[in-house]
Amino acid sequence: MSDSERPKFEVIDRRKMKAAEEAEHEQESPAAPAVEPETSGEPKPGPRLVVSEGHAVEEEAAEQVPPMPPAPSADEVAQQKTAYAAASQRLEDLVRAQNPGAEPPPPITFESLVQQFYVSAMIQMGAGTPEGQRPRIDILGARNTIDLLGILAEKTRESANETEARMLDTVLFDVRQAFLELSNMVQMQAPPPPPEIK
Repeated sequence: MSDSERPKFEVIDRRKMKAAEEAEHEQESPAAPAVEPETSGEPKPGPRLVVSEGHAVEEEAAEQVPPMPPAPSADEVAQQKTAYAAASQRLEDLVRAQNPGAEPPPPITFESLVQQFYVSAMIQMGAGTPEGQRPRIDILGARNTIDLLGILAEKTRESANETEARMLDTVLFDVRQAFLELSNMVQMQAPPPPPEIK
């Protein structure tokens, strides 16, 4: 890939954009577009990190990870949480208006999270395929989902109660066992490697 074909990327802190939009509405004047500083000679190829204040920071190499934006403030978190709860309630009201006899959904718990990972992994390994249809298997996706469950088990080992820990261990055992059986079947059915070309 030539230097001119390298993809460019932009990291945008949306909180700053919102503040800039509010300031723009107050002043009623168009905001100036972000302009990169001019350098002598030809511009260096590769990605540039464009910061919303209007100046650009060149990256040394495309592999470098751009810096993370600052963590949201406690006020921002509280405002967003309130707005999320209100939007969620409006959605719930719309669903109830369409289905007056429907029961409210159960609350989301740690068990719900573990079940979500379990169901995802099993579907990725072909469970739930309608009878007569060939299962669609995503064994690499299943491995990732199982690894995520493993990370969850590691990170919650100290804080999970006995019931949660036992449920998580049982689910991990089940999905790992299903993965082992499936991977053994895949290895047995793997086609032989292509013959060497001389």
